[in-house]
Amino acid sequence: MEHTLVALFDHRGNAQQALDDLVASGFSRQSMRLSDGGPGEPGRAAHGGEDESLGSSIKHFFSDLFGGERSEHARMYSEALARGHYVLTLTAPNEPEVERAADIVERHGPVDIDEHSGQWQGAMQGGDAMRTQPMSQQSAFGSAQGGGAGNAQGRPMDGSQQRAADTRAIPVIQEELKVGKREVQRGGVRIYQRIVETPVSESIGLREEHINVERRAVDKMVDPADIAAFQENTIELRETAEEAVVEKTARMVEEVIVGKQVTQRQEQINDTVRHTEVDIEQIAPDDDAYFRGHWSGNFAREGGNYDDYAPAYRYGTSMAGSALYRGRPWEEIEPGLRIDWEARNPGSTWEKMKAAIRHGWERMTS
Repeated sequence: MEHTLVALFDHRGNAQQALDDLVASGFSRQSMRLSDGGPGEPGRAAHGGEDESLGSSIKHFFSDLFGGERSEHARMYSEALARGHYVLTLTAPNEPEVERAADIVERHGPVDIDEHSGQWQGAMQGGDAMRTQPMSQQSAFGSAQGGGAGNAQGRPMDGSQQRAADTRAIPVIQEELKVGKREVQRGGVRIYQRIVETPVSESIGLREEHINVERRAVDKMVDPADIAAFQENTIELRETAEEAVVEKTARMVEEVIVGKQVTQRQEQINDTVRHTEVDIEQIAPDDDAYFRGHWSGNFAREGGNYDDYAPAYRYGTSMAGSALYRGRPWEEIEPGLRIDWEARNPGSTWEKMKAAIRHGWERMTS
């Protein structure tokens, strides 16, 4: 269900800054309306840089928003516009978003309409500087935008949306040391495998055949047994020779084993962490006058002046509210206070200021 935020401002500059901050925080400018006007003027409305005459549409808008023209809230906001105030409205889709918008608007000093309404007309009661409103449909400035907000009734912001002007949150921050580990490169081994040619020499005996042809003159009768050879014939003889044949074989003669050896080691990490401390000093009425009287009655005769002892009185009162010393007896905290005091005030001795510090401490703890 949609909600509407309505804020009233004395100065247009504050209203415009609130609108700009809302836009910067992610709210749509189309969901916002900023109306303004001087005394006796009906007012104007700004939407995305466009001006439009409101006239009675403003009155209709507040009537629809707060449930009729006779609604006290509708009359108060209409009266505020008539007196020259500036009204900023924003429509948000849900309650968390309208609460976030309320926090942003509050930084720019919206006025409390209750205080002003009492001056305008005594009969007007109730109302807040900002109100959120659940709506059944998209809200607009009445008939000027072509429709009202139905029968939804306005309601004041609950406690989570209201902020006291004098409240301030002081954060207490503490660092934590978390030790993790990560993998880093610390060198290694790069292995190259390459081929190296080495000249070798081997001896081998090779046999070769050679044909020798020799002619000899012969003069004798043919043997009858050789008559058969007296015919045409071809005789062929071939020479043979041996040649070297080279064959290479590969043998593995060595292995290079590459692996990783994992070892564990312990490393001591020494660092510092920071935190903030909040010391609470209880300020009693007329502390300065009280401590000045105590100094006059106890330390004035020793010489010096009150300004020398004033830091000791204030230190004692502030330490009484410190979380380190709160609720502990003086005898227990004195050594720690002494170290801290001498560290903060190198030129001041503990023994001289001890009584003043203790008196300031006891004044706040007794």
